[in-house]
Amino acid sequence: MDQLRRKILYHYTDFQALDGILRCAQLRVNNVLNMNDSAEMRHFMNRLCAAIVDRLRQEGRPEQALQIQALFAQEVRKEHSAFAACFSFHRDDAAQWERYGNRGRGVCIAFRREFLQRIAKGPLSLQAVFYRDDMAGHPMVEVFCALAAEGGPLSLDSPAVREALREAWACSVSFKHPSFSTEYEMRLVVSPFEKEEFDVRPCYHVSKERIKKYYPLDLKSMCREIGVELEDLVAEIIIGPDSTQSASIFQDYLRDSGLSALADRVSLSDCPLRTLIP
Repeated sequence: MDQLRRKILYHYTDFQALDGILRCAQLRVNNVLNMNDSAEMRHFMNRLCAAIVDRLRQEGRPEQALQIQALFAQEVRKEHSAFAACFSFHRDDAAQWERYGNRGRGVCIAFRREFLQRIAKGPLSLQAVFYRDDMAGHPMVEVFCALAAEGGPLSLDSPAVREALREAWACSVSFKHPSFSTEYEMRLVVSPFEKEEFDVRPCYHVSKERIKKYYPLDLKSMCREIGVELEDLVAEIIIGPDSTQSASIFQDYLRDSGLSALADRVSLSDCPLRTLIP
């Protein structure tokens, strides 16, 4: 992928969410466990455990391998959560429209990666999602094997073991099954173990079926901290291929919302995705 495309991250969503992001200047980070890949964090931990166990057995350390298995079996039963906003490197992509852009009836907001990277500090981080089942080469394998080599008991009573598990869970937030690799995704992540450093009050969205927890990030203040305006953060806005939204009315909405600079960055999707009417 060329360097120019790597500079832009695309967020596919619906118009209601766009209103929150642009007019209200709030970007929601949602619970990863509520996303379509809700099992990915535990899947990562299970695959990581398997890689560590294989390594220890190959090195002739079966007792430590059993300790690792017991440790991870206990750990994955816990309910860990993390919060993230998702982006893709793919512009005007049919699969992204279908999965995340309200089936092509929504909108795609293009964010400048440089500014998102500068915003992501403290408990926030911008992470590239990795897609693999074989964890043999993952750096966390080395971390746990090194702990095992120290000869002490591998239990949750050990501060070093607890810290390693925290790191592993943090890595799990940006893991997805290889079948999703074509999404080429990045995530703006709130680490699940640094909430005490995250000075944002949680909010809750109540629907007929369930209650969802999220954190609203104040984009205006975050942009102000890095010396840019909200309009600088957004490179373009693409109206979905199956949307009935009038481009001119959308541009009026942007101007009347105090975002006149963005009105000239609106375009219509060229993607041939269309909903089939039976």
